[in-house]
Amino acid sequence: MAETAATISFDDFLKVDIRVGTIVEALPFPEARKPAYKLTIDFGPEIGRKKSSAQITRNHALDGLVGRQVLAVVNFPPRQIGPFMSEVLTLGLPDANGEVMLIAPTAKVPDGGRMY
Repeated sequence: MAETAATISFDDFLKVDIRVGTIVEALPFPEARKPAYKLTIDFGPEIGRKKSSAQITRNHALDGLVGRQVLAVVNFPPRQIGPFMSEVLTLGLPDANGEVMLIAPTAKVPDGGRMY
């Protein structure tokens, strides 16, 4: 079990911009060092579509991702992952084996909504 992170202020929390978006494209990413998919996520008109490399292959089939809503950090700087530029950090939680399970709302919500 991971230790609890250091205490931060509420203002620090507000600096992290976590939004909901809908996966509109999911592709294999064979060039990735660790098994991953290339996702395109629509965050609505304010943010638009962003790309993300996601190491979610153990618990999520490629053909079940399009249309699914997910949460992502949208204000980290882009990160080069091999030949792919990942623009947002798609969020997940570890299952009992430490593999990523995506975080998602339990009902459809408008794309671009900010987590609070």
